Amino acid sequence: MRSRLLQRNLRADPPLALSGEGIFIRDSNGKTVIDGSGGAAVACLGHGHPRVLAAMRAQEEKLCYAHTALYSCESAEQLADLVLEGEPGGLSHLYLCSSGSEATEAALKLARQFHVEHGQPQRSRFIARRQSYHGNTLGALAASGNAMRRALYMPILADAFSHVSPCYAYRDRSDEETDDEYVARLAAELEAEFQRLGPQNVAAFIAEPVVGATLGCVTALPGYFKAMRAICDRHGALLILDEVMCGMGRTGTMHAWEQEGVAPDIQVVAKGLGGGYQPIGGILIAGHVVAAIRDGSGAFMHGHTYQAHPVAAAAALAVQRVIREEKLLDNVTAMGALLEKRLTERLGNHRHVGDIRGRGLFWAVEFVTDRATKAPFDPSLQLHERVKMQAYERGLACYPMGGTLDGRRGNHVILAPPYIVTAEQVETIVHRFGDAVEAALGGLPPA
Repeated sequence: MRSRLLQRNLRADPPLALSGEGIFIRDSNGKTVIDGSGGAAVACLGHGHPRVLAAMRAQEEKLCYAHTALYSCESAEQLADLVLEGEPGGLSHLYLCSSGSEATEAALKLARQFHVEHGQPQRSRFIARRQSYHGNTLGALAASGNAMRRALYMPILADAFSHVSPCYAYRDRSDEETDDEYVARLAAELEAEFQRLGPQNVAAFIAEPVVGATLGCVTALPGYFKAMRAICDRHGALLILDEVMCGMGRTGTMHAWEQEGVAPDIQVVAKGLGGGYQPIGGILIAGHVVAAIRDGSGAFMHGHTYQAHPVAAAAALAVQRVIREEKLLDNVTAMGALLEKRLTERLGNHRHVGDIRGRGLFWAVEFVTDRATKAPFDPSLQLHERVKMQAYERGLACYPMGGTLDGRRGNHVILAPPYIVTAEQVETIVHRFGDAVEAALGGLPPA
């Protein structure tokens, strides 16, 4: 019998995930698979962590739901206190919702309201980057630079968003440019976009510190985000950093921006916040943004039925406590270095591997037909999907994506194992992944 769920692929039903333990998932095909990407870089503690399950049960026995128009709840308050301990980068408040897309929507609305409260209602334009991804709701998708996901919905996307180039040195920095010259060129491009729109009309610039699914774990060159921050500050625009995928420890520090030497006015978080135990996302907000609204209208003109949900907050609180108390960021750093080393040893000289990139436990491999020209494979070959299926056959789940270059051409695959991964498991992940790459490439039709 075919599934009555509207699956991602309506022509073939996926296997059922039956149970999970640690970094493993058992499914209805009888396979036990290493969750080598934590789903979509979500399951940062793996599956079935006893402390998180116990925290969820305790919260459910005490209080399952309370609407925030009347109540706050203990788990949400405690989560805010923990995540914002010491007010990192001047971030003083937390708004909780149910997904990364919802969190991006909240960030965009908050930026808009901040400027209205400041007496600058003309600030209604947002600048983002091409080959970015900020979510799948209409506002978040309009901000995103994922051409493939935007195409169908272009007629109903807001025109308040424009896009500049990402910091994608592997393909976009010319051989004649130094890193500093490339960063300066990108800064000039952002400045030119401010001028085109009118600097007084721009509300915010939004970017991923380490670009996630759309571009595949691309880190910025040193000085890039300092240059972007300086442009925003010069023109009175906010800096929104989207850390839905790369934040909450994924890159080795609790916040990815800590490694860039800047702090955002608004930070978007989700996946690593709750580790997949409950749907949860949120925004971390700088004190000066909160003060403008508190001293103005006094209320954020936005809300959701399930915001600051008690059980979701309790799960996230337990996840964050485990990360801190078990010093898992140390393991992210150590195992991330091992993952990089083993991937480079296995695939670094492969004639069809153009780039291996990432940070912490967040790595991607980009495929090319030729290392010298960096030419991508024919999109119709769906190489990333072939690698995914070959990896699955070998007992490994990974995260594939096509359209790396422009939404249509290019392929990469992401590995983002849970923070609890061991050295032995990293070795197994790379072994299975390397075999999957070889099999997928070997199975391509003759050119």
